[in-house]
Parts: sequence; structure tokens; C-alpha cells
Amino acid sequence: MKDEFVRFGLDKQRQLTGILQLLGALGLILGYFLFPIVTVIAAAGLSILMFLGFLVRIKIKDSILQSLPSLLFAVINLYISVQYFYKIIS
Repeated sequence: MKDEFVRFGLDKQRQLTGILQLLGALGLILGYFLFPIVTVIAAAGLSILMFLGFLVRIKIKDSILQSLPSLLFAVINLYISVQYFYKIIS
């Protein structure tokens, strides 16, 4: 994974990305069991992170097959965020 970040030209952002991913996962777990608003925020953050990852892969000209997982995870997290948001406001 370290080599991938070097290939992306983002080797200095590797630790920040990992921390944000771990915080997002922790937020999804805590939000599910305790505070639904945390789920909305965590899923939205992960969605943004994955969408940016998709854009980076497109920028470095990776194939669609290599880029697709990040886009898929962005859409899944966006879906979770929207569903929990509607659950909170209703």
C-alpha cells in the first residue's frame, strides 16, 4: 500500500488518509450503536475520501477496473449517509 501512495504522488498524505479511514470506520460503528448523527457524518466523510481516491486513480490513468472499487465504496457510503440522515429527520 505504501508503494501505491508513492505511485499516486501522495506519499506525504498516506498517514492522514489511514487515520481518516480508521476514524470513519469507528464513527460508523459508534453511530450504529449509539448516535445515528455520527453515522451520517462518518459515512459522508468516507464517501468524500473514496470519491477523491477515485479521482486520483482517474488522474493517474488507472483502468476503470482498477478505479471502480473506490467509486463503489463512495456510492455505498453516500447511500448510508443519506439513509441515516432521513432516519434522523423523520
